[in-house]
Amino acid sequence: MMNDEQQTRTATPGLNRDFPAVTHHAALIAVIGGTGFVGRHLCRQLAARGYRVRVPTRNRERAKPLILLPTVDVVEADVHDPLALQAVVAGCDAVINLVGVLHDGRGRRGFAGAHVELARTVVGACRAAGVRRLLHMSALAAAADAPSAYLRSKGEAERIVRESGLDWSIFRPSVIFGPEDSFLNLFARLSRLMPVLVLASPDAKFQPVYAGDVAEAFVRALGDRSSYGRSYDLAGPRRYSLRELVAWVGRTTGRPRPIIGLNPALSYCQALAMEWLPVKLMTRDNLRSMAVVNVSDQPFPFGIRPQALEALAPSWLREDNPRMAYDRMRSRAGR
Repeated sequence: MMNDEQQTRTATPGLNRDFPAVTHHAALIAVIGGTGFVGRHLCRQLAARGYRVRVPTRNRERAKPLILLPTVDVVEADVHDPLALQAVVAGCDAVINLVGVLHDGRGRRGFAGAHVELARTVVGACRAAGVRRLLHMSALAAAADAPSAYLRSKGEAERIVRESGLDWSIFRPSVIFGPEDSFLNLFARLSRLMPVLVLASPDAKFQPVYAGDVAEAFVRALGDRSSYGRSYDLAGPRRYSLRELVAWVGRTTGRPRPIIGLNPALSYCQALAMEWLPVKLMTRDNLRSMAVVNVSDQPFPFGIRPQALEALAPSWLREDNPRMAYDRMRSRAGR
């Protein structure tokens, strides 16, 4: 967590506070990572407010929901290519970078490529295209001395943005939940499949934040010049241990399961074993990230009242919700 002095940074060199804020709704916003989980929420909110939005993607077919939005232009481009990204951001009033990966990999799919090198490429593209306004997605507890490579890479990306000389804002969310998340929905699926849940780091602390609230913070920052040079923690209204969250998901889905919490040594063994799975549910680096308390005392910015997961998540987690009923009908029909 950062103190108020670290959050405000009113004297950050290079910031142009006389530059007009992005308030006019005809403004053009480039959203890098716009086809992702938070990106889809953000693009919908920007379009609803009349902003023009440009979303680069390597596969336009994956962006069909965005293509239907009236003011969103989906373009095929490799954002890791400096010249291609410069062409994407040219003529934009602001650039938003949402790209992030949870598991390390090779090249651009790894922490260094997706977080650090892409942040450097985005800053370079903004400078070359003359775009001053940059909004950047980081993570709560990101720091150069963090215990996990994920959080260290996020911390390094923050440094690059802060030293860019651009009119930047950084957002540091706790774990993000929403209808398509890979967090609550993962435990909902496991509750349906497993009679007992064996949980690594059961006492890890989180303050889940709704994807729509995260998106709204980005939108409001666009038109708020006081957000230049500031970092914002984004955390929901309540704190939970991982065990509490998993138990709540089980009750909400109507499939409560016994939970066996593992000690640190067994948690490490479980994470190591899961790294060999075709789809990584957890890695040792995830475990190191979970060792850091993922909560914040900072109030949610811009007067937004963050929504509680108890008020929202049952609408998509319960087995009697319309979406799951529709999926069951499709499954029975063989579609």
